[in-house]
Parts: sequence; structure tokens; C-alpha cells
Amino acid sequence: MTSDNRIGPPSFGSERETLRAFLDFHRATLAMKCEGLTDEELRQQSMPPSTLSLLGLVRHMAEVERAWFRRVFEDNDAPMVWSEEIDFQAAYDASASTRAEAFTAWEAEVANSRRIEREAESLDLAGYQPRWAEEVSLRMVMVHVLLEYGRHNGHADFLREGVDGTVGA
Repeated sequence: MTSDNRIGPPSFGSERETLRAFLDFHRATLAMKCEGLTDEELRQQSMPPSTLSLLGLVRHMAEVERAWFRRVFEDNDAPMVWSEEIDFQAAYDASASTRAEAFTAWEAEVANSRRIEREAESLDLAGYQPRWAEEVSLRMVMVHVLLEYGRHNGHADFLREGVDGTVGA
């Protein structure tokens, strides 16, 4: 069983406050889905041929945070965390990873993303998305990353249930 210490998004707030709160809620959801599990349980894969695991999702979301915040707004050439190229699938291979390794990288990228968002004067801050070869706004990046978390937290629900039967939020 996991404890739910997430702070829900506000019912009213500015666009920025709402986006920030939903992102943080989904970040907390991913952490909650991994709570109380051993490294071995976190590495447990869904079903063949998929290699998806909870630890792989944490690693993947570290890559997503880096690709969409650090690489767009600070350093277009910053290396990815687990691949030489921009290969988001490489992060899913958590067979030799540990909670400490994955969460340290993910939490560092989340902290950097929060700093970038906090320091931006507005959601209209423009950055260059190298993969798309075009300018994008901070608003678009926040929505995109929020959608990534929403999608992958759905995967995390199923993965967690497969590990120990825990279901819910």
C-alpha cells in the first residue's frame, strides 16, 4: 500500500499556477506508484515483448524533463541521460538500474525544470526544440510534458498492480 501525500491542483488559479500544479501532481503520482518497492520490484517488466517497468518509466521521464526543459531553454546540445542519441527507448532498459540511480537523475531534472519555469518571465518564453527544428513556448512545453506524465502514469498504474496488486489514484 502507498500513502497519498500528493497536493491536488487548485480548482481556480492562473494558467501558470494551474499548469505548474498539474505537473507537480503528476510528478508526485509517478513517485507514489514506485513507493515502497524494492529495486527488483521496480525493474519488474510488464509482459513480453515489452521491457517496460516502473524504474524504466522514471528513467524515461528524466529524459523527457531534460529534453523538453534543459535542451529547449538552456542547452540544445546537452547530452541525454541514458543515450548518446535522443533515444527515449534506451531509458526503458532498467535491467541494471537502481532506485537510487534513476530517482537521483529524475529528481535532478525535475528540479532543473522547475527552476527554468520559475525563472521565466512568462509562459511565452520561447526556446528552440532541436528535434522539431522550431521555436516552442514554455506553455507548449509544460502542456507536452504534462501529457507525457498523464500517459505514463496510466502505464504506472498497470505496472504497480502487476507487481503487488496495489491499485488506485
